[in-house]
Amino acid sequence: MAKRKKTSKSVLSVLGSIWRGFAKGLGNAIRFTTRAAKDLDSAHQRDGAALLLVIIGLAAVAGTWMNSQGTVSKALYSFFYGGFGRVGFLAPLVLFYFAIRLFRSPDEKRETARITVGTIALLISATGLAHLFNGSEGTGATAMRHGGGWIGYGVTKPLTAILTPLLTYPVLFLIFGFGLLVVTATPFSQVAIRIKSTFIWLKTKMPKRSNSEADDEIYESEPFESPLVSQFEEAEDDYDEPEEEEFDEEFTVEIPKAHPATAPAKRPVQMMLAPDSKYVLPAPDLLKSGPAAKGKSKANDAVVSALTELFTEFEIDATVTGFMRGPTVTRYEIELGNAVKVERITALSKNIAYAVASSEVRILSPIPGKSAVGIEIPNTDREIVALGDVLRSSVAGQDMHPMLVALGKDVEGNYICANLAKMPHLLVAGATGAGKSSMINSMITSIMMRSTPDEVRLVLIDPKRVELNAYENIPHLITPIITNPKKAADALQWVVREMDLRYEDLATFGFRHIDDFNKAVRAGKVATPPGSDRILEPYPYLLVIIDELADLMMVAAKDVEECVVRITQLARSAGIHLVLATQRPSVDVVTGLIKANVPSRLSFATSSLADSRVILDAPGAEKLIGQGDGLFVPMGASRPIRIQGAYVSEREIADVVGHVRKQLAPRFRDDVTAAQKVVVSAVNEIGDDYELLLQAVHLVVTTQIGSTSMLQRKLRIGFAKAGRLMDLMESRGIVGPSEGSKARAVLVKPEELDDVLATISD
Repeated sequence: MAKRKKTSKSVLSVLGSIWRGFAKGLGNAIRFTTRAAKDLDSAHQRDGAALLLVIIGLAAVAGTWMNSQGTVSKALYSFFYGGFGRVGFLAPLVLFYFAIRLFRSPDEKRETARITVGTIALLISATGLAHLFNGSEGTGATAMRHGGGWIGYGVTKPLTAILTPLLTYPVLFLIFGFGLLVVTATPFSQVAIRIKSTFIWLKTKMPKRSNSEADDEIYESEPFESPLVSQFEEAEDDYDEPEEEEFDEEFTVEIPKAHPATAPAKRPVQMMLAPDSKYVLPAPDLLKSGPAAKGKSKANDAVVSALTELFTEFEIDATVTGFMRGPTVTRYEIELGNAVKVERITALSKNIAYAVASSEVRILSPIPGKSAVGIEIPNTDREIVALGDVLRSSVAGQDMHPMLVALGKDVEGNYICANLAKMPHLLVAGATGAGKSSMINSMITSIMMRSTPDEVRLVLIDPKRVELNAYENIPHLITPIITNPKKAADALQWVVREMDLRYEDLATFGFRHIDDFNKAVRAGKVATPPGSDRILEPYPYLLVIIDELADLMMVAAKDVEECVVRITQLARSAGIHLVLATQRPSVDVVTGLIKANVPSRLSFATSSLADSRVILDAPGAEKLIGQGDGLFVPMGASRPIRIQGAYVSEREIADVVGHVRKQLAPRFRDDVTAAQKVVVSAVNEIGDDYELLLQAVHLVVTTQIGSTSMLQRKLRIGFAKAGRLMDLMESRGIVGPSEGSKARAVLVKPEELDDVLATISD
């Protein structure tokens, strides 16, 4: 007996050893495989998950759509139809959607999580509604498959017991609507705007209908109009027959907050291309999406604690009531107690900067529209504002004007867009690295994304030669990118002549704005005089962008200033608009005449308080933190708006430029940079000093020394005569302006001497 027990124990011991060895080997194999999977690149892991969803989706297609009799297909059929009822028919589509999303957008984890939550809400509500609509109270497999499945049964059973079946319907519909809002990332406050934008888009795609009454409307400036596109701007016009409204009238921004049934917004008609031309605007997905915006972070809580402690230490009755986090800075709202002066907060600016460990603190006293003091403190974790997000926002979608450009986000996280046609001109300044070039890139890309070459034409002036060369040969250009300062002055003179020609047409045919003239031309209501062979065509908007105004003012300050002032004074009604950018906003570059006629300003970080006062007529720009942080003062605004400029990468620019280049070849005009002959001959203008001037030019250019004393010695002339010769050379762009006792800069190279002498001789 004892021997038998001993044998049994031995057998059990052997079996146990075998089992432990097998289990250990299996565990080691699984752990090895798991470690190997973890060592895979994250992109391969995501692709593997997406591929698994595709395989499951194909099996679900076989089971739910094709009634396959395979074991796996039948199991999936039972799973989907048993769990979701009739809604299980959509299971393959859901699986394929998430698989495609993992393949195409693997890094958008937040977006995927949001869509997953919304999809779950949609499935829960849909299965519940399917169960109720089926009217089945049974719990059998057949009843479940023809209704909402076990999930629908589990959702509706407690709801009907608590709310009755009649009230269960609206509850499930509300959950379904919530799921739609989550999936489409639409806050409830934006529902009316999204619906409005959809109808606008559909209307713009519908065939045009004639409307004689609409054609008779004329352009009229709205009172208190602003170039900013507000997110909730009330409708300003009422229409008796909105169903017959055309969308080719003058634009009005009207996406009402409380009246979604008002007439849709209007925009200028897209100017017709040549009959043999086909042009398609770039797809919105050419521009990438940025990271999801944060509502708050630990850094914000730390700042609130620091401010509260500071007010307690200084015995100030003030409370931090909240904050609005933007991409660059967070604005903290401070409410003061009774009999507490605002000056007690503003006097603590240095103490606040010390408490929050930031030297870039800006105090608003008060916040516009609120009885609170605002303290703007930079975020330690700044966010990038992607240009694609701004252009795809409802703010950009509610105004289809071709001159609308994306600027970025404000301190409260709202998207900011502006209409260049309403500015009507913009002055931009900022030190190196402040974000000025990124803003110009965003502006030009916005134009390419939203307008055809026949709607907007560009004149790009880039004296630095490297900032705008990415846009070479795009069809929107009316002339090749101008890099020579002398030719830039000639181009500005051409713009003045173009403006005068447009005004002549407006006066001849009896219109006050170029939009009215274009509308009449398209309607065939403008006829040329008998015997004239001219063919009338709509005028495109003309946008002139000067990337460095200082370089032009150095070469031909008088000519450039005269042209800029004349354009900014008169060109608005002619559809011509200027954007002047400079990194040196000194008084000799941004003169008083230029400032007086350019009402809209955008300043990025400047190097000094004096520069801020020149560009904004107020301090503040010197405290900006750079890299797109700016202050925007639109026409008519009383104080600047702090924004984070939109960013577009070089790869995105290349994609958009490549798309538009494939659509059309540029159609340049040869007369833009052609120098105009002076009516009065050079000899008559210069007088007896003509021969002496030629000698002076030859001497200055060959020696590359622009010195008045040198002319006195070499030409044996007096100081007054040498000074006159130097002024004559400055007016012709041969030497730069006077710099005190220093020699003037020589702007003409020796190899260009013959051309310069020939020009003087003409």
